[in-house]
Amino acid sequence: MEKILIVEDDEKIALLEQDYLEINGYETVWLADGAGVVSELRSHAYDLVLLDVMLPGCSGYDICRQIRDEIDIPILMVTARTESVDAIRGLGLGADDYITKPFDPSLLVARVRSHLKRYARLTAGKSEGVIESKERIHVQDVVLEPKTWKVWKKGKELRLPNREFELLRFLAENPNIVFSKEELFEKIWGYDYISDAATVSVHIGRLREKIEEDPRDPKIIETVWGAGYRLNA
Repeated sequence: MEKILIVEDDEKIALLEQDYLEINGYETVWLADGAGVVSELRSHAYDLVLLDVMLPGCSGYDICRQIRDEIDIPILMVTARTESVDAIRGLGLGADDYITKPFDPSLLVARVRSHLKRYARLTAGKSEGVIESKERIHVQDVVLEPKTWKVWKKGKELRLPNREFELLRFLAENPNIVFSKEELFEKIWGYDYISDAATVSVHIGRLREKIEEDPRDPKIIETVWGAGYRLNA
């Protein structure tokens, strides 16, 4: 049974999340504040974190950053804020997705299920070497090893979360082709989502910060205005 850590200070919302997730076959644990989240994840095995943004004592943004620095796990952020900048900030810190309050519980379950399935497939590919691809892909001064999920820039290994690596791998395996944000979202995230454009843009931005000499003037992942993105081999 897959296990989900719920971090939410509003008891009514936490119980709602627990009820719907448990009805759908997931095990859940609820923490009402962010103080012990990272230690809980270090001590016990979880499959996904459902993380509220506004928490007493420590913001969800800070917790997201700490988790991403140490633990490879899907992070779904929950926010009551409606401004897109708040959601984008969470994605920029390494969250895989976000959902805004109030939300349809069935949509929450669908998002959780989608991320768990995709993460399971990605980690299976890592451990079993089942990804059929070239041994190494060279993109200018960046080198990818799809079977080991490793990336180097000028000989220095980079640390990429699953979603960023999969996005870079897809573009590297399809060089010099322009993909729209919608096409990339469908390929990498694999389900319909109203804010897909923001999600793709943020992950592209994070990739550029790591692989480009000057992220403000990218040469590897180029923006084709009005069309999408293209990786220049």
